[in-house]
Amino acid sequence: MIGAVREWLTSIVVVTLLLSVAQTLIPEGSIRKIAAFTGGLILLAALLQPVLGTDLERLRLDFGDYERAVAQRQAELEVAGKEALVELIEERTAAYISDKADALGLRVEARVETETGDDGVPVPVSVRLDGPRSEELASYIEGELGIPRERQVWHE
Repeated sequence: MIGAVREWLTSIVVVTLLLSVAQTLIPEGSIRKIAAFTGGLILLAALLQPVLGTDLERLRLDFGDYERAVAQRQAELEVAGKEALVELIEERTAAYISDKADALGLRVEARVETETGDDGVPVPVSVRLDGPRSEELASYIEGELGIPRERQVWHE
């Protein structure tokens, strides 16, 4: 690799020296302008030689690994998002039940469990309540949250 770079730089230096000598030998006038333009093209060709000599058939871009990595990361983020949503719904529902219990004058700690519904959204399906049993709170949970009494477990 270093040898190829050295050869490329050497060719640029040689072309530049030859063009400089030619420029000094050519008399002033339109011929000198034409020679300067032609020399510039030759120097440009020498500069672009590595690019022009590249075998484009061997140059193959493979994005398959990147696509698989992106798909895997998206799946991981989707799972993490669903887990976070489940946790958020469970916490908020438990806080909602606790607030309602406080409004009824009860000291209740709630732990809610969810299951994924048909639309992919977690839905509260059962609750464990630590505190005194209250029919009014049980009715509220059943009516407002849709958790039937069979799935309300009370620990007094």
